[in-house]
Amino acid sequence: MPTRRQEPDLATTASSAERSNVVQLNQAQAAAAQEFLYRDLLNALPAAIYTTDAQGRINFYNEACVDFSGRRPVLGVDQWCVTWKLFQLDGTPMPHDQCPMAIALREGRPVHGLEAVAERPDGSRVTFAPYPTPFLDDSGKVLGAINMLVDITERKSAEERQTLLSKEVDHRANNLLSVVQALLRMADAPTVPELKRSLEGRIKALAHAHVLLAQSRWTGADLQHLVSEEIAPYMGGASPRVWLSGPVLTLEPSVAQSMAMMIHELATNAAKHGALSGAGRVMVDWRDNQADELVFRWTEVGGPAVQAPARLGQGCRMVQRTCGHLQGRGVFDWRPEGLVFEFAAPISLLVAQTDAPQLN
Repeated sequence: MPTRRQEPDLATTASSAERSNVVQLNQAQAAAAQEFLYRDLLNALPAAIYTTDAQGRINFYNEACVDFSGRRPVLGVDQWCVTWKLFQLDGTPMPHDQCPMAIALREGRPVHGLEAVAERPDGSRVTFAPYPTPFLDDSGKVLGAINMLVDITERKSAEERQTLLSKEVDHRANNLLSVVQALLRMADAPTVPELKRSLEGRIKALAHAHVLLAQSRWTGADLQHLVSEEIAPYMGGASPRVWLSGPVLTLEPSVAQSMAMMIHELATNAAKHGALSGAGRVMVDWRDNQADELVFRWTEVGGPAVQAPARLGQGCRMVQRTCGHLQGRGVFDWRPEGLVFEFAAPISLLVAQTDAPQLN
């Protein structure tokens, strides 16, 4: 008896196809949801991140890339980098097809450890470190790449400032040693104890100047403070014996050191032989004249009788040398009522510049 052929169950076949379509749809939805999740995560990161296809065409970038580059890249058109222009650290232009991302795609390897400069359309620049990493399939074929751009502008600026300040410290240390050596060469006294006292006083004057300079981060020192440091013992009390008069004037660091030495010598001479050795008084004033010079004047009155020495002493010689070092001129006038000293030099050579390097 012939067997009857079994007809296919159309309902069952349709049901299987529907289940397959549903599975595929669910998988596609899951993949899309995962892709959206990844994009949301990348957009939430503060670092600039973007991806490209195998030819280097940009197919995704996060919002940090916009802040970093100052522009919105054109997806599928812009290649290798989201930046407007690229430069080497030395300022040499870097074509985009030679950037680290292009190298990573060509050679199929991560390219790390490099630094570059990106210029935005508004002309501002940012120094950054790129981290391009290619995507490879199982056979090693490049499918695309991802890159992260880390802004290191502040770090590079800090390194440059540190280098500058290190050089400045070295310069100032050498300058200070030169001043001390000059003091030693010029030192002269009849006895060793007097020589020690003389050197100690001059080194203290330098130390006072350095304290003031350190307080201003080496931008300069106020002239009034320099004078006050040296003659402080005579300024207080019910009957001060020193008067100061002059505008606020911030001196260059090297000028401040020299002026501190000059004021120290004048104060020491006044305390030993002049107005401050008795009941006299000292008036210190400074101003600028019509020739754009700083005129610094030291006037003693009421002290012992004064007469011009037959030979300048060590302190006066040091004052004269200091005047020459500051490209100015100094004049001693030994009047009967007391010594008057006047120093004048171009004010442009003495006043601190606002953009001078600052030391912490």
